[in-house]
Amino acid sequence: MLNIFIGFDPREAVAYHVCANSLTRQSSDVLAITPLSLHNLKTYNETHTDGSNHFIYTRFLIPNLMNYNGWALFMDGDMIVRDDIAKLFALRDESKAVMCVHHDYKTKQTTKYLGSKNENYPRKNWSSVVLWNCAHPANRAVTPDFVMNATGAQLHRFTWLEDDLIGELPIEWNWLPDELGPNPDAKLLHFTLGTPCFHEYANAPMAGEWHREKLLANYSAQHVIDGPFED
Repeated sequence: MLNIFIGFDPREAVAYHVCANSLTRQSSDVLAITPLSLHNLKTYNETHTDGSNHFIYTRFLIPNLMNYNGWALFMDGDMIVRDDIAKLFALRDESKAVMCVHHDYKTKQTTKYLGSKNENYPRKNWSSVVLWNCAHPANRAVTPDFVMNATGAQLHRFTWLEDDLIGELPIEWNWLPDELGPNPDAKLLHFTLGTPCFHEYANAPMAGEWHREKLLANYSAQHVIDGPFED
């Protein structure tokens, strides 16, 4: 069974459900999918005030939530997968504490969804898809108290880790179509400027795939009943 945590923000709840559907629909393995929702985390008090979404810091609680055992994947909610997520888990390296795509880019926009600031900083978007080796000794440092008291820079740059403990995943597993353009080989689409549920981003590059996945997430077969029907 593969453990997956998806960031949940009630301001775009649809994003979580579409992401989860894309995972379930294509996985060759059993999935345990958990919405990482701030109001469910009773032992954590959010002290940061600079977050653009509800899970910007809680993603770092995953080793603790997993009782520092096994592997787990974190994903932002503004994503869909285009391939079997078991293939990503197959890239696990026990010598690494975390694994992620090592993005190196400058953003095209100074604002993103709902008017949030969008700034450039080192290791931008590295923490948006994280394959956590929860049992790695170095991750024992990541406690709820540590997360509550650390700065965003310390957390999102994985500063509690030596660089050689941060494994690298292929960029296709965290492709940014709204920043980098379309990619037919992408395995995971990350609409980092804004999920296509927001009207400003409804026509972003490759947004059509998100809209299709939303239709599949809302699908229900119907029993056809012959008329006549009342007007």
